[in-house]
Amino acid sequence: MPFTFKLFHVDDSRCGMPVSTDGVLLGAWAPLVQAKTILDIGAGSGLLSLMAAQRSQAKITAIELDNDAALDCQQNFDASHWSERLEIICCDIQAYCQREQARQFDHIICNPPYFANGPQSSKFSRATARHTDSLSFDALLQAIKQLLAPEGQASLILPTESVSLLEAILSTYNLRLCHKLLAASVEGKAPNRQILVLGHDLKAKKIHNFGTELQAVAQQQLYIREKTGHYSLAFTLLSQDFYLKL
Repeated sequence: MPFTFKLFHVDDSRCGMPVSTDGVLLGAWAPLVQAKTILDIGAGSGLLSLMAAQRSQAKITAIELDNDAALDCQQNFDASHWSERLEIICCDIQAYCQREQARQFDHIICNPPYFANGPQSSKFSRATARHTDSLSFDALLQAIKQLLAPEGQASLILPTESVSLLEAILSTYNLRLCHKLLAASVEGKAPNRQILVLGHDLKAKKIHNFGTELQAVAQQQLYIREKTGHYSLAFTLLSQDFYLKL
């Protein structure tokens, strides 16, 4: 369903996954300060890329596997104020990594598939967008390892129950967790989404036989709605540059 924001419009009619609060939260919160180049992995309708374009002066490359979603994304880019800074490439991230082995980005942003197993949607594009079969954590982290600039950061949003699976393999790709946002849907509820900010593990030190020195991870918490059903002040401040009615 088409969705109009304050400064851009998103038509997601051909996408497997529609515009969501998850996407808006990630697009508004991701630390894009000073990023001159941004990569959006699994761009879908281009929501994250468009939000990043509004928030920064960066040149943004969006990668999308599904051809129909890529068509929506291109249409949305062309209709935006920032079309000259936005490009969409229709391919999988592994193919992009093989083709662009020397390219690196200051920031990588991704709202990855989040169902590792279970029943899939009867609509193939929606199933692909929702299941990690189309983009495993290993494939995602390998891409981040290759494509992220040495001092760059990558921002991902995941269901809380999936976070430990990703964190367990970070060290395999010489990546570390730098920052975490715990997001609850309603005040008083346990966090059901987490935004993870990753970086290269450049400062890890081996201490004799005790393994890698642990580094502090900054952590914040936020809830989307108050118990009354209204958006919380924190989420309102975060998203007010985007949502029409805030």
